[in-house]
Amino acid sequence: MKTIVISTFLTISLLLSIPLASSQEVEDELEFSYESGAENGPEHWGEINLNWTKCGTGHQQSPIDLLNERVQVNPYMGRLRRSYRPANAIMKNRGHDIELKWYEDAGSIQIDGDHYHPTQLHWHAPSEHTINGRRFAMEMHMVHLTPDGKKIAVIGFLYKYGRPDPLLDELEPYIKEIANKNNEEESVGIVDPRKIKLGSRKYYRYMGSLTVPPCTEGVVWTIVKKIRTVSRDQVHLLKDAVHEDAHDNCRPLQSIYDRMINMYRPMKINK
Repeated sequence: MKTIVISTFLTISLLLSIPLASSQEVEDELEFSYESGAENGPEHWGEINLNWTKCGTGHQQSPIDLLNERVQVNPYMGRLRRSYRPANAIMKNRGHDIELKWYEDAGSIQIDGDHYHPTQLHWHAPSEHTINGRRFAMEMHMVHLTPDGKKIAVIGFLYKYGRPDPLLDELEPYIKEIANKNNEEESVGIVDPRKIKLGSRKYYRYMGSLTVPPCTEGVVWTIVKKIRTVSRDQVHLLKDAVHEDAHDNCRPLQSIYDRMINMYRPMKINK
């Protein structure tokens, strides 16, 4: 009985930390838009709300172009150590994107000694990050937070047009159900984050920010190097489900300033 009580307490503590962490990212796009030139467009996000000033003044903003000249190979960062597990989730239409949110403990990923728990994932089309100036069809962000909600790590996946993405294929009925219904939620039951395969050991790593208001900095970004595939129908599904001014829900590229981009590549062992 004592073990059950302790386990229950730990689970409740983790769940209580998730809303705190989720509040780091704006859940409703009524105050901002992706329309360039609009009064609430990306170039004005930092002026709309006192809590969003970093959107306009920050020097560690995301997304960026992962330019070869800035990339430094670092074989010592190590492989991504993921310990995910299946957990119940809901799907939400936030107006500016479609979000899948876990409301149970879905495991963790370890980065620089810290354990980050996956709390939600969402999609941007076209991609926000670029590689040597190349923009891709879609980008998925898997947001992780430490149990106290103070540290944020995002795993980014880039997609080009090709074969359908298995995860979106599985979630398609729920996306259709909440399409064009702002703040509508739909229970999707158990979702296993282990189904999201990395496909490669190589990844980019840099310090950046959230790509939507409040543009919080200090976010540890990991962009998986392998480019995955998504069908045109799946991208259209995501675009059609959100508000019209968020059909292209990618924030413009931000200045890199003096930041370096690390890339993990396993060290070759000469025999």
